[in-house]
Amino acid sequence: MHLFNRIKFSTPESVEIEFTLAGIGSRALALMIDYLILAFTLVVIALIWSVVFERVTDFGVSIFGSNFGLWLIAISLLSLFFIYTGYFVFFETFWQGQTPGKRIAKIRVVRDDGRPVGLQQAALRALLRPLDESLFIGAFLITFSNREKRIGDLAAGTIVIQVETVTKSSSLAISEAAKSFHIQLQEIADLSPLLPDDFAIIREYLLRRNGMSTKARIALSLKLTQQVQSIINLEILPANIVSDVFLEAVYLAYQKPEF
Repeated sequence: MHLFNRIKFSTPESVEIEFTLAGIGSRALALMIDYLILAFTLVVIALIWSVVFERVTDFGVSIFGSNFGLWLIAISLLSLFFIYTGYFVFFETFWQGQTPGKRIAKIRVVRDDGRPVGLQQAALRALLRPLDESLFIGAFLITFSNREKRIGDLAAGTIVIQVETVTKSSSLAISEAAKSFHIQLQEIADLSPLLPDDFAIIREYLLRRNGMSTKARIALSLKLTQQVQSIINLEILPANIVSDVFLEAVYLAYQKPEF
């Protein structure tokens, strides 16, 4: 078992990002929470369906024949399966790789290259989950594989990482100059071409810059600034705006300000 197994990603912008893989304990906790939510949901739906089933069976048999009850049972089982898989597909696609259980356990799913998962990856993971859970195959693979992947992760090209919580005041300090400039930036530039992946790279740099050497920090911030300027078609920065202030302003302007 690999405790606190860490993995590094190198983005196209040459930003090296390091994460801690989520261990079997965190993943088991997340799955238990998700299954409690699913169990409650399925019980409610099953109760509703049983009432409907009782009321329409006699009527349906008289019209469609004696096999109508079997068709209803098949439809109900198929519906429960879609709810089971749809739960994981929906949340992992629209919650940046997290389900309610993963959010509580502070873990999330990403692609092998660090990018957020999409519908295809989430669907593959969900469809192969029953196979992973039969005979505890998934738990065995997570425990003893280098990247802690179950069958669904191997097929989808994903890994599960720990979400690092960061305090705004110490690790993500935003300068007063950036707080002022981000309003002007929204007026002089169109940030809509920036993708969530671009924003994630900027955020990771701002989170980790304090741990870099001065030379590496200056070089990387300048490179990221040039990349972002190219994306948003902003040729020249105001003379008093340095690279770090620009990236902080982009971070603020891209999202709803919280500072």
